[in-house]
Amino acid sequence: MTEFTGGDVYQAEFDPKAFLEYFKFGEDTWRDDFLIFILKQYCKTFTSGVVKGDTLIDIGSGPNIHQLLSACESFKEIIASDYTYRNHRELEKWLKNEPGAFDWTPVVEYVCELEGNREKKAEKEAKLRKTIKQILKCDVHKSNPMDPIVLPPADCLISSLCLEAACKDLNTYRNALKNISSLLKPGGHVVLSGDLGCSFFMVGPKRFSCLVLREEFLREVLSETGFIIQEFEVLFRDDDIIDDSSDFSGMYFILARKEEAI
Repeated sequence: MTEFTGGDVYQAEFDPKAFLEYFKFGEDTWRDDFLIFILKQYCKTFTSGVVKGDTLIDIGSGPNIHQLLSACESFKEIIASDYTYRNHRELEKWLKNEPGAFDWTPVVEYVCELEGNREKKAEKEAKLRKTIKQILKCDVHKSNPMDPIVLPPADCLISSLCLEAACKDLNTYRNALKNISSLLKPGGHVVLSGDLGCSFFMVGPKRFSCLVLREEFLREVLSETGFIIQEFEVLFRDDDIIDDSSDFSGMYFILARKEEAI
């Protein structure tokens, strides 16, 4: 079993560039299958006209933007966040179009195709760069994850591959979900995605721990925290895949709504 890798390990050893290798699109690997799955779910969710508003907060953005490409059409402002400053820096590089920034072109083109216009890549990138207003430090273990900054409650939270990496056990996950839920308006939506049955993942040569999640637990903890699940989609990993970068069994996508205050 992989020893739990906490925040200090992420600050010291998480390499954003190595992590971004997972998001090289168009190489016809299982990683493509899972990226296609998640991008289709995001597109469906954020083009439905139901999940929209003024502000979306991304919890644990990492160095990634793929999770925000469809969302930027439905919100006036996106606040990205992450625990590690290296991820902040990597995101800033893309936002400022700096040399050496990760090339998201194949992913952006695919999302534009899903949304009906592959030719709008430049417009899509410009829209997302304009909509991301801030990149903040985030710690899901704090009752206010953005402490010391106090944000107005958001219309939507999105989080991908974050809580299962940040939490050492199921109780810690429960608390972290409550913490991030405090950032969301009653009636607002949460969009969660990540790995099922995963105990570790590799980032370059470094092995990071992951909390093993099952569908039953996720349904239970969301209900306990005051969410009504509206979509729960799972894509299972093909048993024929031999890959030692992670031992996940599948990927989940959840759309849930925070119950209104009584």
